[in-house]
Order: sequence, then structure tokens, then C-alpha cells
Amino acid sequence: MNKRELHPATRAAQGLGWQCPVTGAVVPPIHVSTTFARGDDYELPAEHDYARDKNPSFNQPEAVIADLEGGVDALLFSSGMAACVAPFQALRHGDHVVVPDIMYYGLPKWLRGFGVDRGLSVDFVPTADMNALAAAVRPGKTKLVWTESPCNPVWRVTDLARAANIAHDAGAQLAVDSTAATPVLTRPFEHGADLVIHAATKYLNGHSDVMAGAVVAKQKDGIWERIVDHRALTGPILGSFEAFLLTRGMRTLYLRVQAASQSALAIAEHFEGHSALTHVLYPGLPGHPDYDVAKRQMVGGFGGMLSFRVKGDAETARRVAAACTLFKPATSLGGVESLIEHRGTVEGSESLTPKDLLRLSVGIEDADDLIADLEEALAAA
Repeated sequence: MNKRELHPATRAAQGLGWQCPVTGAVVPPIHVSTTFARGDDYELPAEHDYARDKNPSFNQPEAVIADLEGGVDALLFSSGMAACVAPFQALRHGDHVVVPDIMYYGLPKWLRGFGVDRGLSVDFVPTADMNALAAAVRPGKTKLVWTESPCNPVWRVTDLARAANIAHDAGAQLAVDSTAATPVLTRPFEHGADLVIHAATKYLNGHSDVMAGAVVAKQKDGIWERIVDHRALTGPILGSFEAFLLTRGMRTLYLRVQAASQSALAIAEHFEGHSALTHVLYPGLPGHPDYDVAKRQMVGGFGGMLSFRVKGDAETARRVAAACTLFKPATSLGGVESLIEHRGTVEGSESLTPKDLLRLSVGIEDADDLIADLEEALAAA
């Protein structure tokens, strides 16, 4: 298959055209073996020797993710968090990193604890603010600038090209958690990023039935080789069946993300200025502070994630979530079903998320049904 002639949606749907070389099956088999025999010459018939670092079930999903992002290589991990911490694990004692002040709450919790204990120096700044980002980097000392775009759960959008220039001028690499955007909407390597990270549990899988993460490389440099070694030696991998499910989910990635983005925009436009809300946070609204960046950087849509800030307190917000029928009050995002969550409750006492904020993950249901569900919940609360 000549992928240069095909749209990425076609490549994803075809799984890059892979099929079983023995049977011709269009869905390649699941390899459950943990070890692989050598030949009479003690050479391996393929590159696989032990499944902790070279599992043939990983080959197709890793190739699909690398292809969709335009990277040279990709690695699967057992969860999004395992993928997130891998680049930091590849750094050395005393290295400085810059990360967002608001992002997925698990990573700053790890950085403040384990990362600092390992000798990393960490600055938390609003990475969508280029002046703040430029002031935070330390030339020669900063090794990694991490951004999340759009960032969870307030959906600020970082100008990746400018962030990449700031990082590179300081001698650092730019890593982008692109979970919410997916390669459907943003390809960070095209804007200068060096690493792309996905919580593949979310949109890449898309069916709320697989825990997985992925790190993608723009080039195979020193930090990439250390990430490869980290996974091989510590073993944060997913199972063969989960890798198969991830590939299956990615076949419909473009359809799902496009549908969710269209519905999310309809919901955001409907509820902007609603009497029961103080803010609708969605980068596709012209009033969003990063709308111009998002319009330039996000191709074909603004994503399926948005947040409401309700009039009232945390208890009011929780009542709204509880009153929903179609939106399920559950953690996670990116599935075919719509979810709503009071992030402050989930994140706990250290959360920086506004207490009146509800995070919405829009699925592939009918948009009018979802709008009616939210209207009824706001009225009930």
C-alpha cells in the first residue's frame, strides 16, 4: 500500500493494510507467547526474543500510531500515566523540566513526589502563555518542556511552534501530550515537537475497554533510546489482547473524533451564555483566549472535550452531574459514550481545578439528545 496516496483516515481504517502472512487474514493474529525460539544457528527468525520489550502484537498498533503522527517510531505502554512518566524517567539527576500548571492531575502529582525525589528540578507554569514559558526555561539546564494541548480540564491551547522554538533555543526538547487533540486534529511534529504522548485508553482506543499509552518519536535520538531502554528494563507494557483491541479501536478513530468534535461544538455554542453557567470552556468558541491558535493549529475541528463552570459551588456542580441521564458521571474521556465529571472531587484536596467546573467528554450520540440531557440536568439542579 502506497500510503503517500492515501488519506490518514484510510490508513487508520485499513490498519496500514496489514494482514497475516500465513493465512491472509485481514485482522492479524494475537500473539500470546512470552518467549520465542531460536533456530539451529541460535539466531532469531524474527526480531522477537522476549515479549516484555519485543511483542509481535505491538508491531501493528505501534506502526499505526507512528504513521498517523508522522513519527519515526512509537512505543506502547500499559497506561497513559506509564507513557507520560517515561520521558521523565529518561532524564538524569539534576535535569530541569518545565510543565503546565494545570494539566491531567496524575502527572504533576508524580512529578512533585517521585520526580523531585529522583532529582528532577520542576517548574510549573501556564505553558499557553509564551512569555511565562520563555521566562521559565533555563538555557543549558532545561532538558524537557512538556505541554498538553488542549490542556485538561480547562482546554487552553498551546502555540506549539512558538513553544518548540523556546524549548529548542534553550537546548531542550518539546514533548506534547496530544491525547485530547489526537492526530486527527493536531500533528505536533509538524509544529516542531520532539515527542508526542497519548493516553491511548482515551480516543485512540475509543471504547473504554483498554488501558494503554503511547510515546512517539520525531527522531531516534539519545532521549528516545533511553525511553526504549526504560520500557525494556522496567516492563510497563500492555497485554497482547489489549494491543489487538487498541488496533481495532484506531480503525474508527477519524469517524469517532470528527463526530465528537461536531457535537461538542454544537453543545458549546448552545450553552454559551446560558443562565445556569458562568463559563463554557471550549477552544472552538471565538471568545476562548486561544481561539486563534486553535483555529490555526487544530485541523478539522476543536475536539470532543469541553467544560462547564456552573453558577454555584461544588455541590451545585455535583448535582448537575448526578441529574444527567445520557452523560454518565464517570472518570475518563474519549469513548463512544458521553461522560461528565466533577474534577475537583476526583482530584482531591490538592486540585487546582475550579470547584464549580464540570468536565464533559462528548461521545458519538445524537447532539440534540445530549443538549436536552444537559438542559434537563441544569434545570433539575
